[in-house]
Amino acid sequence: MGHRENDHIDIVGRLLKRGVSRRDFMKFCTAMAATLALPAGFATKIAEALEKARKPSLVWLEFQDCAGDTESFLRANKPTVAEIVLDVLSVDYHETIMAPAGKQAEKSRDDVVKHQKGKYIAVVEGSIPTKDGGIYCCIGGRSALDIVREVCGNALATIAVGACAWDGGWPAADPNPTGAVGVKDAVRGITLINLPGCPMNVENLTATIVHYLTFGTFPATDSHGRPLFAYGERIHDHCERRAHFDAGQFVRQWGDEGHRKGWCLYEMGCKGPETYKNCPVIRWNEGTNWPVGSGHGCIGCAAPRFWDTMTPFYKRLPKVPGFGIESTADKIGAGLAAVTAAGIAVHGIARAVKGKPKEKETTE
Repeated sequence: MGHRENDHIDIVGRLLKRGVSRRDFMKFCTAMAATLALPAGFATKIAEALEKARKPSLVWLEFQDCAGDTESFLRANKPTVAEIVLDVLSVDYHETIMAPAGKQAEKSRDDVVKHQKGKYIAVVEGSIPTKDGGIYCCIGGRSALDIVREVCGNALATIAVGACAWDGGWPAADPNPTGAVGVKDAVRGITLINLPGCPMNVENLTATIVHYLTFGTFPATDSHGRPLFAYGERIHDHCERRAHFDAGQFVRQWGDEGHRKGWCLYEMGCKGPETYKNCPVIRWNEGTNWPVGSGHGCIGCAAPRFWDTMTPFYKRLPKVPGFGIESTADKIGAGLAAVTAAGIAVHGIARAVKGKPKEKETTE
């Protein structure tokens, strides 16, 4: 998909030709405003920006991974991947979806790096092995370490998608035989946006790029380089099972009554109380559901070094920093049960005391 210097999006016109209405386009802009935690009024600003923006070139690199982030990208629905490729981005290099192969494919990547230095966006999927000179992942005779340093070192910005590209992910889990690292440790001093998760949610990738096209800057990030709109709040704070946590109602065994009733999965190993991500808000599969909603606890895949720090996945965290009385599920359940019992007893005594004078007056 060639990129021309004066190639502007004209996204509405192109979408109309394919049967996508202006109304659907505005729905997309409204959804992006919501994902970015912006007031609804910003939908108009986003629409205006996309209509006028220059189509940015994108180079997608894939290294030590399971291709889960590419799968997530291919299942984009707001807009579809075809709309992203044809109307919003010029995806000039992506091993999975590009037409060229072999030397022609490598030439597509090299041409972008050479002719658009400082203007293109790099997306990295998968970890980068560093041990033994990086020989454990080579593409076209070059190591992933060599490629990522050249491509990301000359890009406008780099977006690391998925847990592996962020901090090494599962390839970097102990004992890390290939010396796998994330982009932040492989290439220093670059503009880097991290979208961890296993895999990342394509809604967050789309919103990050839309933010850049709209405002000319990338979203504000936390200390880990993660956009605050997507990683600023705990999963626990927006989980639909949170009320059951507060009530001390926990699933104790898969398939038990609490599980069937949708009670809290903390006892079964859910890492939602210590994981920051917007999964409960944007969800998956066109916003229909997410792991906790379908009955499986969060595994903390957006947390630092989750493979080592969040395992075993089916055992609860013994203590959650900053939770106070929420530090253990047992204390919550026992405490609330005691409070509830005391409340019932007090209520019963009050009714009895209140009822006696009336009885006495009737007798008199």
